Amino acid sequence: MFELTRTTIAAASVLAWVATAATAQEAAFPEKCMMSGDMMAQHEQMMKGHDMSAMQADFQKEFMEGMKKTMPLMMGGMMKEDPDVAFVCGMIAHHMGAIEMSKTELKHGKNDEAKAMAQKIIDAQLKEIEEMSRWVEANAK
Repeated sequence: MFELTRTTIAAASVLAWVATAATAQEAAFPEKCMMSGDMMAQHEQMMKGHDMSAMQADFQKEFMEGMKKTMPLMMGGMMKEDPDVAFVCGMIAHHMGAIEMSKTELKHGKNDEAKAMAQKIIDAQLKEIEEMSRWVEANAK
């Protein structure tokens, strides 16, 4: 019962993030790419032992928080039965992870060149996510 509650909460938090409308630096994950509740429970089990308290810097914690948001999406997307859909759904989530990392760099980075790379990544990945999301809508069953 406790695991079901934790899984439900984790699924709800991912779904809330996914449902957010795309902004200048965010993208929505296609509903057709979402993982089942069972897969969400498996991911929750895998993430249990990841203690981030040893991380000292805020940017390290933010990098990991971004990955915690996008990893279950990537895992679920890649588990689709159609290999083409699995690839595209996994890549959408992978790009979302790159955007999360880039947002952290823009917030905490000190080097102008690195920050420019981060913004370039955000701009490019958002366009690619839009393209891949259109493909998923047209091709995923």
